[in-house]
Amino acid sequence: MFIDDAFAHLYSLSLAGLAVSTPNPNVSAAIYSPDGALIASGFHNRKLSPDHAEVIAIKGAQSLARGATLVVSLEPCAHTGTTPPCTQAIIDAEISKVIYAVSDPNPIAAGGAQVLKSAGIEVEHIHSAELEYVQRAWLHKVQSGKPLMIWKVATTLDAKVAASDSTSQWITGPQSREDVQLLRAQSDAILIGTNTAIVDNPHLIPRGHSARPVRIICGEQDVPASNQVFDKEARTVLVKSKSIPDLMSMLGDEGFNQVLVEAGPTFGSALLASGNIDEIIMYQAPKVLGGGKDFVSNLGISTLDDHLELQLLSVERCGSDIKSHYAVKGL
Repeated sequence: MFIDDAFAHLYSLSLAGLAVSTPNPNVSAAIYSPDGALIASGFHNRKLSPDHAEVIAIKGAQSLARGATLVVSLEPCAHTGTTPPCTQAIIDAEISKVIYAVSDPNPIAAGGAQVLKSAGIEVEHIHSAELEYVQRAWLHKVQSGKPLMIWKVATTLDAKVAASDSTSQWITGPQSREDVQLLRAQSDAILIGTNTAIVDNPHLIPRGHSARPVRIICGEQDVPASNQVFDKEARTVLVKSKSIPDLMSMLGDEGFNQVLVEAGPTFGSALLASGNIDEIIMYQAPKVLGGGKDFVSNLGISTLDDHLELQLLSVERCGSDIKSHYAVKGL
């Protein structure tokens, strides 16, 4: 079916738009001829151009856009911001039909579908759960005012992140560690606590990728200036505070869509207990320690009825490890 193929194409484009569209959504768009042939497509890459996905596709199609169908991952914007409204570009290109997958929840930019209908363009909303998912970080930010916070954890089968002697490298295998590099590259920022910065001395640069997410260190301990996280490979922000509200306010001010949390049990659990972890990605190795450091610390839960509810989003094999992705439903 035409729309299934179109949405699959848009998914791959929006995936490529992660971390390069911020603070805007990772929108993708494609233009098809009346017989269903792909004419042009693109995604919003703010690091290369202010043009939105619809405009990129229209420029690629040129005169072939006239009478064609535009398929877009998010309802076209109807307001003037850094660029003119996409609705006007669509009208000027004389596109005959627009299909969009996700309604725009942003009150400033919403209403594009009605603008297009008023201009005589046929508009159809066909919801796509997959395209909503791949754009979920920006959608979450618009609805909550906070970036999507994903806590990445690597544990043994018995949920330990380190042995009793504090050794932790490496719990998971090379495939899992490679997958983490992609997660980093798809995130706008990587967040750690000062203890992780001191003990592990991480670099936090996605190996094998050109992306350079902002490195954020939160806490009151002094981190040596010679540590890798302070090199010139990427921007580093030091939040000299244990205040989670202050941290979340800073992340909001930065306009990040997605933040990858690579914190240890204490800091990660504090974010989780305060309602500031939205998703957990766990890489679990086929190893058992029987003792050591648990990945999560005391959340203040004393009875089963007060448990933290998670929703399993996906599970897959990473080499000999298992990668489980959860949405946090709340305490």
